[in-house]
Amino acid sequence: MEMCEHNLNGLFLQLGLLAEVHEIELFASSHSLLSEVKLVDAPFWSPSQRQFLIEALERDSAWSDATDQLARMLIKIPT
Repeated sequence: MEMCEHNLNGLFLQLGLLAEVHEIELFASSHSLLSEVKLVDAPFWSPSQRQFLIEALERDSAWSDATDQLARMLIKIPT
C-alpha cells in the first residue's frame, strides 16, 4: 500500500528530494524553467527522476496535480 500523500511534499519525497517547506522553496528559487520548456525536459533531473515525472504526467496519475504545481513554481517570468 502506498503511504505517501500525492501533494507537493510527497512528490519531492518520491523524487528523492528534501520535502520540508523551506527546502521546497529553496529548490524552486535555485531551479527554473522557461515557459516553453516542459518540466520533464529540465536539465536538473536525474534519469530516474525524469522517468518518474514522465510516467506521472503520461498516465494522468495521482501525481499529475503535484507535478503541474511544481512546473508552475519553476517557471520564471523574465523581468
